[in-house]
Amino acid sequence: MSLSQNISIVHPEYFFITGLTDTQYSTYYYIFLFIIYFISIVGNLIVLLIIALERSLHCPMYIGVFNLALADIGETNALIPAMMKIFVFDSQYISYNACLANMFFVNVFYTVQSYTLIVLAFDRFIAICFPLRYHAIVNNKFMSLVFSVIWTFNTLMVTMSTSLMTRLSFCNSNVVDSWYCDYGRLLKVTCNDNSINKIIATIIQAFFIVAPPFIIILSYVGIFLALCKITTWEGRLKALKTCVSHLLVVGSFYLPIICIVLSSLTINGRIVSGSLSFALPPMLNPIIYVLNTAKIKDLLRKVLNNRSVRIIGNFSK
Repeated sequence: MSLSQNISIVHPEYFFITGLTDTQYSTYYYIFLFIIYFISIVGNLIVLLIIALERSLHCPMYIGVFNLALADIGETNALIPAMMKIFVFDSQYISYNACLANMFFVNVFYTVQSYTLIVLAFDRFIAICFPLRYHAIVNNKFMSLVFSVIWTFNTLMVTMSTSLMTRLSFCNSNVVDSWYCDYGRLLKVTCNDNSINKIIATIIQAFFIVAPPFIIILSYVGIFLALCKITTWEGRLKALKTCVSHLLVVGSFYLPIICIVLSSLTINGRIVSGSLSFALPPMLNPIIYVLNTAKIKDLLRKVLNNRSVRIIGNFSK
């Protein structure tokens, strides 16, 4: 292992990312991930363009959806191309600085995704529980401020955790049993005191992985209680229908994580499950919002109808 030493801190020149080991069909899995990547990028770009260009979608809920699409594109670009380079082209060595950069960008966008789901849950909570005060509480200025705080806070937290990694020595091993530069896996191959890093890692997990689903569950408990006060089933279903997209997105984001935590998997099983838990939500989110949002579906129909009319007109000439 090639090492560069600064006083008592030892950093490897490269890390070796193991990925899937002794798996005959691993190449096909990476091709599958590339297909997911392509669909994710195209789908989220379409959502971004629709929201940016259609003035009727310049409202609080779609500011949230816009930020979710941005985070989805960022996380997908930070993760899958690096995986493809490492495994498809048999280049499993990644430089020390590139590894920290990979860790930083994956974690920033992942934590923004998590907090965006809280904001969208808050949006639905206010819309259903306090409908008359919705526009006074939740407006474009409020949502812009909230997302500015989220991007700033999350970036600072992840910057702190990543910079603290530079105080650790990796003198025993440079092998990372993961599919990317996983913070937790890197901590396992350090050889000096990493207690501060573990504390920061625990705080970040509490902030961004444990707390968000509990807050979302609490918001839906409030929504459920508000729905019980609506006298007609038709009114309840109409209100609940506005939450379907958000519930599906929350499910696609957190259920894979819960399954991984609760199950005992082999290294290969953990890598497949973990990489899919990162890769699938960005692909599914734009599909869910397009299929379950009447405004977006109507806009797409208008665009397709206009294009088909032009094509028919050109042929008739």
